[in-house]
Amino acid sequence: MSKIIIEIKNLRKDFQVGEVTVHALRGVSLTIEAGEFVAIMGASGSGKSTLLNILGCLDKPTLGEYKLEEVSISGRNKNELAVIRNRKLGFVFQSYNLLPRTSALKNVELPLLYNPKITAKERKEISLQALEAVGLTDRMHHKSNQLSGGQQQRVAIARSLVNDPVVILADEPTGNLDTRTSYEIMMLFQELNSQGKTIVLVTHEADFARLTSRNLIFRDGHIVKEIQITDTLLAREVLESIPVNNGYDEL
Repeated sequence: MSKIIIEIKNLRKDFQVGEVTVHALRGVSLTIEAGEFVAIMGASGSGKSTLLNILGCLDKPTLGEYKLEEVSISGRNKNELAVIRNRKLGFVFQSYNLLPRTSALKNVELPLLYNPKITAKERKEISLQALEAVGLTDRMHHKSNQLSGGQQQRVAIARSLVNDPVVILADEPTGNLDTRTSYEIMMLFQELNSQGKTIVLVTHEADFARLTSRNLIFRDGHIVKEIQITDTLLAREVLESIPVNNGYDEL
């Protein structure tokens, strides 16, 4: 039996906007098992990013239960949530969130700075391994503002790997990239998933959702449809039909 990484039950999230209460999540329940690659889809305002923020311990639900590796997250204070984010979760954002005048290596090392059990030598070794995993060791001394968009996203993915997270949460990670570079990033996610990484991806692109193993479709704060992908496309094969970028955003 597969290990359950994420379990949420009757999750609700309400926001107060002036005198109006916005119901962003309306009783969502789901489980995500180890090794899954799940795409969360839906129109703007459907609740998908709100859910990802709760899964990432960046926000708290109004009601409901959230368990990460069978441990309840409910009632944790800010410091406890910060430790969980740092030790258990990996984040990849649309806007990369890198320090612009800092090298790729130093950007990747950042999450490890908050773990006092890891020495400076170990921090560098782990970060180099992560950069190698995303094919960027030859750019480790480049500052992030000297890298292409695709390269910056690879650095962000390497950063998400250094704490060996139980799940990687990716919020529209291809949103700022051209088509070919987007598929190269999705190919990297598929490779990480094939190595056992659990990945939850928020996307509005149906083509990218077909590269995952399960799709959850959100509408008005509910999961309205769940699709098990039995014929998952391989990003590597799709790339063969897409012209090269002529170096403009080369990975």
